[in-house]
Amino acid sequence: MTDAFIATLPKAELHVHLEGTLEPELLFALAARNRVELPWPDVDQARAAYTFTGLEHFLPLLFRSAAVLRGGRDFYDLTHAYLTRAALDGVRRAEMFLGVQTFLDAGVPIADQLDSVLSAISDARADLGVDGALIITCQRHRSQADAREVLDLIEPWRERILGIGLGAAERGNPPAKFAGYYEDARARGYRTTIHAGEDGPAEYVREALDVCRPDRIDHGVAAAADPALLARLRDEAVPLTVCPLSNVALRVVPSMAEHPLRTMLEAGLLVTVNSDDPPYFGGYVNDNYAAVRHHLGLDRTALADLARNSFHASFDDPRHIATHLAAVDEHLRAF
Repeated sequence: MTDAFIATLPKAELHVHLEGTLEPELLFALAARNRVELPWPDVDQARAAYTFTGLEHFLPLLFRSAAVLRGGRDFYDLTHAYLTRAALDGVRRAEMFLGVQTFLDAGVPIADQLDSVLSAISDARADLGVDGALIITCQRHRSQADAREVLDLIEPWRERILGIGLGAAERGNPPAKFAGYYEDARARGYRTTIHAGEDGPAEYVREALDVCRPDRIDHGVAAAADPALLARLRDEAVPLTVCPLSNVALRVVPSMAEHPLRTMLEAGLLVTVNSDDPPYFGGYVNDNYAAVRHHLGLDRTALADLARNSFHASFDDPRHIATHLAAVDEHLRAF
């Protein structure tokens, strides 16, 4: 159970996939709306399927569920539902991923995707006080040429898109495969992130830093086994967007008690806590904070450090970051 300190702690969420926030109830509502047949008879059976042996087991289920997103209204409802839930967790800033290639394959025009998500972000900012931002991710099992085509496709929205990223299965798809994609993205003015060191080795984190030069590493937990890499991440102040419940659910780590987050935090890394795909992995961002508090013995000072890190690691305006950091400090004093 999340305690009052975590529940009201101001925080940013920097690693959450919009298509992965689809709760089973909304999944079935959208399936009915769009006349999409699902492989599960009801919500309970769908939720029961959320037990995974690894990323290779999770991704097909994620893509199958995402097939219910067929039109602009669906993307609006999905985004607004996540931001509503995030606001309840004290999230002040949410930098959200959207893997547009999945939906382009299904025939959903890019305008239906982006205009709807951006509209929901705007409405949530006004109605909920959550400052949302959008990061477009491409899939590493596809080609670099495919990823660069996405950059061309989203060009009309460039001023409203925060950054670009790269996700999906790492093994066999090293960061160097997408060096040109990142060079192109930087030239267009995007902030950059890359999934590395989740189901891939620590060497993929190092390669990502050397070749793709991202502003942030998503996951990065494999680096914990490489002292030299940890020192580099610390010295270069490279943020890591860690997702503890996801790491346990996908068997990246054997258990929450064995998660390297505390080690990384004590080593001085700019590590943050996030939810990844919350309905699938057992909880939203506060559930992740509660899990590391309970299993890793993090006290309120350490939890506040994680919240501060989340704002420092964000791509937000420095003036907004300063305001959020002051709110974290005040929160800690109040307790």
